[in-house]
Amino acid sequence: MALKGNLRDFTITQLLNLINLARKSGTLFIEGPAEKAQVSFRQGKLSYAHVAGEDDSLATILYRANKITAAQHRTIKARAGKMSDKELGLLLINANYITQQDILASLQAYFVSVVQRLFTWVEGFFHFENGVTPPDGKITIRMSLENLIIEGSRQMREWEHLQSEIPSLDMALKFTDRPGTNLRNVNLSVEEWRVVSYINPKNSIRQIARTTQMNDLEIRRIVYGLLQAGLVELVRPQGTSPKLKPSLPGKTREEQKSLVNRLIGRIRSL
Repeated sequence: MALKGNLRDFTITQLLNLINLARKSGTLFIEGPAEKAQVSFRQGKLSYAHVAGEDDSLATILYRANKITAAQHRTIKARAGKMSDKELGLLLINANYITQQDILASLQAYFVSVVQRLFTWVEGFFHFENGVTPPDGKITIRMSLENLIIEGSRQMREWEHLQSEIPSLDMALKFTDRPGTNLRNVNLSVEEWRVVSYINPKNSIRQIARTTQMNDLEIRRIVYGLLQAGLVELVRPQGTSPKLKPSLPGKTREEQKSLVNRLIGRIRSL
């Protein structure tokens, strides 16, 4: 089975389904507009995933999964920097730092997160290379693709809906003059507050996404929620510049916190 083509013709979900049904072993290489990724499989099951340029060392994955502390992460990176993930994993298990199950669960969560990010890639190229295995020294897993395929189908439907509601990320946002009355009980997540802090007619949604390190699906989800809440509205950018202009400018963390609190007060007073 030769797998090679354009993501406009084959979605990531369709590719996973083909690999699953054919029980293929090898690596799928994907090149998007701004990123590259590789996903490896063994007999149709997910074994490894990585986005180029991202730190996927075992120590960092364990730290992001809250399995080790920041201090432990720094120590491990400093003292075991040349160890392979397999060697490091064995060392951590033998030293009772962590269990084998903790390692496998953390890796699975990370690999799944990589694949889920790929569901938003609707442009780019791919090719599958039979028999190509993950890099030497990496710990692999064996995870069924069925649930990922279902999740991918759900995300594609959500993606199509969000694209119709927010067709261009080059639009900007501004706070509405008369926010909807449903804002009386608004509760914003940490991610939503990060976006809110950059809402400014001079900042495009794409700029906000890059600054907050969110992919297209994540930023559209949050913007859609803010639009539905009546807090913001879409506008054409007003003299955008390469440097993002925060809507809550503060030279110090105390000033920034004060401005955020004033915004919270404004919402609560509605």
